[in-house]
Amino acid sequence: MYLGLDLGTSAVKVCALDAGGRVVGTAAAALSVSHPFDGASEQDCADWWAAVRAAVTSLPAETRAAVRAIGLSGQMHGAVLLDADRRPVRPVILWNDARAAAECAEMLAAEPAAGQISGVLPMPGFTAPKLLWLARHEPETHARIAHVLLPKDYIGFRLHGGLVTDPSDAAGTSWLDQGARRWSDRMCAISATDPAWLPDLRPGTEAAGTLLPGPAEDLGLPPGIPVAAGAGDAAAGAVGIGAIADGDGFLSLGTSGQLFVTTAAYRPNPASRIHAYAHTVPGHWFQMAAMLNGARPMAWLADLLRRPIAELLAEAETAPAGPLFLPYLTGERTPHGDATIRGGFAGLGETTSQGSLMRAVIEAVAFTFADATEALAAAGTTPGALMAIGGGTRSDLLMQTIADVTGCPIGRSDGADIGPALGAARLARVASGEATLAEAVTKPEIRRWFTPRPDEGERLRARLAGYRALYPALKSVQAALTPPR
Repeated sequence: MYLGLDLGTSAVKVCALDAGGRVVGTAAAALSVSHPFDGASEQDCADWWAAVRAAVTSLPAETRAAVRAIGLSGQMHGAVLLDADRRPVRPVILWNDARAAAECAEMLAAEPAAGQISGVLPMPGFTAPKLLWLARHEPETHARIAHVLLPKDYIGFRLHGGLVTDPSDAAGTSWLDQGARRWSDRMCAISATDPAWLPDLRPGTEAAGTLLPGPAEDLGLPPGIPVAAGAGDAAAGAVGIGAIADGDGFLSLGTSGQLFVTTAAYRPNPASRIHAYAHTVPGHWFQMAAMLNGARPMAWLADLLRRPIAELLAEAETAPAGPLFLPYLTGERTPHGDATIRGGFAGLGETTSQGSLMRAVIEAVAFTFADATEALAAAGTTPGALMAIGGGTRSDLLMQTIADVTGCPIGRSDGADIGPALGAARLARVASGEATLAEAVTKPEIRRWFTPRPDEGERLRARLAGYRALYPALKSVQAALTPPR
């Protein structure tokens, strides 16, 4: 048995595979996010570990007793800061935190080649700008830093006691020299970071350590089993869906969204705001459009209206086209690189229904993928048919709308909502030495294809033009409302 742990933003997910690589158990435990001020997004390491414990121990005892290796996946970019005693010095600043916009500009001014070195221009959600922000705004905290980890690697530290990350998670920090796959002294120097704070780098297929007796007892797992270095959630999702060869692509719909294509070489194009990152498997990289809002706006609207999301999705199926929605609840990366923009509805009227609001949200999420495919094309990559993973794939309406507006067939497999947890379990299987990468990482059987409908695509293109006009319009409104400094 092989166990995959995925530390997401809204939940910890667990996936258990048997010796043949089949999923035999899943579990999850919810997480919450705090927003101490506008644009800020934080979580507590203690809550992560409690959720890991809750999710793992909810699996049957006999399943846990048979586990032979553990793999890790998790949300990227978060700044987990430990002191000399390896204790957290503050809450974790997350991937969708917008506070470090000024620091990104400062880094780029200091090193104009930052995007070529690190695969994409510095953005506020990345780890390095957060450290520079702390040096400016929380100098006492910054002075206590002795180690910096990524979120999944903190869970690894709790499991095996080491300070280790993999190339795909390191890729999202702005500290990694992507082409060389090593930490960049220059990127550290311009972000108030001591390279000695950074963890060791190992491929995701290798063991980062072995499970310590204490956490083994807490989780009901055998002590001494290997813990794979694992992968950031995007690359783990790629492993879960078999996207590890040149040209393999998929889209991911979790709290955030990604459009991901594996490449055999490092192909940066910072102007397109496409992320060109090292893959977790040796000798490969990937290009990725990264959207901060993914399927999250659907859950946001359901929470706001205090209605079950399934009911709203059913009403959206038959609702007429109505308002447009800009889904930038926490800013946006691809294609705008704008941490300060916020969302909004346009075209509300007396007859607007809650189903129409959800339909507008569904269309907006699909439109972000239309923008993503254009950005990838500008970076030299044109995706064909795409597989889909993540919780948002459960919505047939969303899958079909993405296919219609992008013109790409979208394939959904069984277990598509497991995503990165499955990839983490596969990496555990490889790290155990009981399967090769080729044996462990296979493509799933597609259970349903969502084929583009030309007539619907034509109708949506007109609405897409309106959607794209919303960004500059709301940007100007936001500027008018912002008091002068």
